[in-house]
Amino acid sequence: MRWIERKWVSMPLLWIAVLAVWQGAAWVYGPDIIPGPRATAAGGWELLQEGSLLRYIGISFYRVLSGWVLGSLLAIPIGLVIGKVRVVRIFAEPFLNFIRFIPPIAFITLFLVWFGIGEESKIALILYATLFIVVLNTLTGVLAVEEDKIRAARSMGASEWQILVHVVIPATTPYIYTGVRLAMGTSYMAIIGAEMIASNEGVGYLIWNSRLFFRTDWIFVGLVSLGLMGFVTDRLLGVLGRKALYRYGVVNSSVPGRR
Repeated sequence: MRWIERKWVSMPLLWIAVLAVWQGAAWVYGPDIIPGPRATAAGGWELLQEGSLLRYIGISFYRVLSGWVLGSLLAIPIGLVIGKVRVVRIFAEPFLNFIRFIPPIAFITLFLVWFGIGEESKIALILYATLFIVVLNTLTGVLAVEEDKIRAARSMGASEWQILVHVVIPATTPYIYTGVRLAMGTSYMAIIGAEMIASNEGVGYLIWNSRLFFRTDWIFVGLVSLGLMGFVTDRLLGVLGRKALYRYGVVNSSVPGRR
């Protein structure tokens, strides 16, 4: 049975099983409750013809990418500073452990008041969703650096800046990579909530607005679009990590430091 473990066999079997279960549920509950694959494809083609689907996907992707990049760029140096400077860590850790349990969706109303109903509030929400995940992963990576490596660098006359650049950051890179990869998934969850509540464009708006017309096929189109968007971006990030960061221990798995 080892042949079934091969990807070119297991992946088609998996998707055939998923489509079969999906179609079976559509037959049991009816297309108004659970549209089947064919009805969903027809709804997607309808949205493609009118041009709204690709526009909504592009808008949602722009919001996610902007907030995710900005959040990661802010979070990495913050995590390094908190991890390296003990005084900062004493004050920062209780705050991080408090605020990280507040989900991004809880800030939507406040962000609308602070940043308005435009793009700024959505991007700020994604930035928040990204920030604390990457900060905590970076902090964990800094604290996991072996003390022997730091002592060895000091014994050879390395300054604190050189230790940070040549010892701490390379050792922390797998943790940072894991953080930004996890934050990508959280970013998609946050933007859908924001678009449902305070937007007239985007995939979240498509899903939420479709209920008014009782178009469950459009809702499924939005769900499938989200899955494809997340799958593609995660795969691209995985390829980038393996190509650019393999020397730091970043491999196929997203587990930090796994070889």
